Amino acid sequence: MRDHSRVENGPHPEVWTGRATNRFQWLLALVGAACLALGIELAVDSAWSSGVPALVMSVVGCIAAGLLVLFGTLAFVHVALKVDKESLEVRCGHIGLPRRRIPLAHVTDAEFAPHVTPRHWGGWGYRWRPEKGTAVVVRRGEGVVLRLWDGHTFTITVDNAESAVRVIRDRLRPPAPGRA
Repeated sequence: MRDHSRVENGPHPEVWTGRATNRFQWLLALVGAACLALGIELAVDSAWSSGVPALVMSVVGCIAAGLLVLFGTLAFVHVALKVDKESLEVRCGHIGLPRRRIPLAHVTDAEFAPHVTPRHWGGWGYRWRPEKGTAVVVRRGEGVVLRLWDGHTFTITVDNAESAVRVIRDRLRPPAPGRA
């Protein structure tokens, strides 16, 4: 976790950014790459004697499993959260997909969650549970829980979540008279 020391009641930056990373998922990505390599090896240098259909099924199965695991884990190695004056944007992985942009006008409140775990959400990634709402979970630890105007919740694991909650709550309040 990074140390983001700042004055509690000081002015917030124009754009607040935060992120969370899960290094363990690189291990899963290696497993996916190994499955992919096995599929390619079977296709290129096969001494398969059980027939062509079994070979094709093995090659396609290994390559498909490898690609699914590889891209599925790389998409959720980290999450980046950006809060500006008008919206909040969540981007996952190295190419920024999946991505969700939530206008602050659709947010009614933000709460700090000290313990968000993949176990409670059914694993890592972009998750939806009927009783809990939607979440982007890349690791266990602190997170931000957004309450949306339509009654839904959206949870994001991010380092320095308390600071993100302060910034979001400050931007949800109407500006005080005399404040620009």
